[in-house]
Amino acid sequence: RRKYKNQYPEILSDISQIEFKSEESKLPAVSSDVKEKFSHTFSTKIASFYKSSVAQSKPSIKKVGVVLSGGQAPGGHNVICGMFDALHDKGVELHGFRMGPAGILKADYFRLTQKLIDSFRNTGGFDMLGSGRGKIESDQDLEKCLAILKDHQFDSLVVIGGDDSNTNAAVIAEYLKSKGEDDISVVGVPKTIDGDLQNDYVEMSFGFDSATKLYSELISNISRDAISAKKYYHFIRLMGRAASHITLECSLQTRPNIALISEENAAQNKTLNELVADIGEAVIDRANRGLNYGIILIPEGLIEQIPEFSHLIHELNQLLADEAGYIDTLISFSAKSEHINKKLNKDASYTLSSIPMNIQRQLFFDRDPHGNVQVSRIETEKLLLEMLEAYLDEKRAKGHFIGKFSSQTHFFGYEGRCVAPTNFDANYCYSLGRTAAAIAWQKWTGYMAVNSKLGLEPKDWEPKAIPISSMMAMETRNGKLKPVITKALVQVDRPAMECFKKHRSAWLKEDHYRFVGGIQYFGPSELCDQPPMVVQLDCEGK
Repeated sequence: RRKYKNQYPEILSDISQIEFKSEESKLPAVSSDVKEKFSHTFSTKIASFYKSSVAQSKPSIKKVGVVLSGGQAPGGHNVICGMFDALHDKGVELHGFRMGPAGILKADYFRLTQKLIDSFRNTGGFDMLGSGRGKIESDQDLEKCLAILKDHQFDSLVVIGGDDSNTNAAVIAEYLKSKGEDDISVVGVPKTIDGDLQNDYVEMSFGFDSATKLYSELISNISRDAISAKKYYHFIRLMGRAASHITLECSLQTRPNIALISEENAAQNKTLNELVADIGEAVIDRANRGLNYGIILIPEGLIEQIPEFSHLIHELNQLLADEAGYIDTLISFSAKSEHINKKLNKDASYTLSSIPMNIQRQLFFDRDPHGNVQVSRIETEKLLLEMLEAYLDEKRAKGHFIGKFSSQTHFFGYEGRCVAPTNFDANYCYSLGRTAAAIAWQKWTGYMAVNSKLGLEPKDWEPKAIPISSMMAMETRNGKLKPVITKALVQVDRPAMECFKKHRSAWLKEDHYRFVGGIQYFGPSELCDQPPMVVQLDCEGK
């Protein structure tokens, strides 16, 4: 697998022969607050790559640092490999910071060698450097970061991460620029298996394809079990903190009986009871045709897109930020629950009281690094199942349901984060690495490395540099407004979604399960090299 030869656009073969040409972006306008926060680096200009007729005689940079930030995603090693090959060819040293942004503040780094790089080509995981979820945000940390990069003579820092990590890259770039450090650039690379780091130029973050193909294999295996045993409904929750991209892709790959798309539920403004009733009637209809089993896919962020829960979570986020100190002094869960319930408005309090106690605990005590409800910890599949069972019991008592109902619950998350990357991700990441190296070579700062036209062959992808600040909006974090890259949700009218809506009725009434098998790395291109189905469909729809 290490000997697999990565494919990439020919223009990235020699980063010293690349010329940038700027053009106005098609990204939505950002607020004046964002522009003010990034007054030294804000831009709406994207840069396309063109081959220059004249190569630079000497390297413009000598030493580049790279850091893996946030959760793991398949292909991270190949980004570093692509960077190394592009830079090493020009006599530039590449150094890796250990264990995420914390490694930068500790000046904990080492020089990457050819032998080390070759041992990690096309492999999963982030174990070459390790990763971490720390941020460099405070004035003290930013000052320390600047001092370390300057004292250790780094010409550029490349941050490989998701929306928060790339936001942090933009913050560091802005700070360096504000201090007059024009000779140190900061570059971002889009990573997250959730697929929610997208826009008109970032068609897909890396790792998404590998993770969804792994999840689709597992779903296929469970589907085969379902039609073999013919007695279980499998409720499968899939990763996707804010968006349902993973659920949509896995649905297109495996054709489940039911797949819930959070964004569609929000658009339809369906309550939890209405959602449960929809599932319940589908179960009853299948039972009437002798089908007492099925596959149901649920995005982990669904609960946030249910109107009454969205309102409740918003109130809880603000309340727990404002009164965190006092709430922590309350010893028992009942005391905390009573205090919080009194502070909520009538509707939010009613919603909270209507859900099982274990879900209440998850809402109160599982917080993400920003102080918000940790949606990924909420067992939405069990909440839906518990309410569905009550709905079916009521229908059975009235003689409206005479079938059988047994269930199994699953959650697929960490299983997909470190799988060996698919050929698509291996090539995509390697190309992103070379793109990042090219941006660093030019000393452009506050930009993200991007490849577009991913529905085509790798040789036809188009590398670009996108200003990170132009992707941002102001959001509440720990009770305060902060600039962050806006998460990209599933667009309910996108071609991939239209395809899903066209076929799901047939998938519900009958069994059209698709058994995808394991990830294929060697063989015919149509078997091994295909991009995600959402990319293919959206590309065809353009």
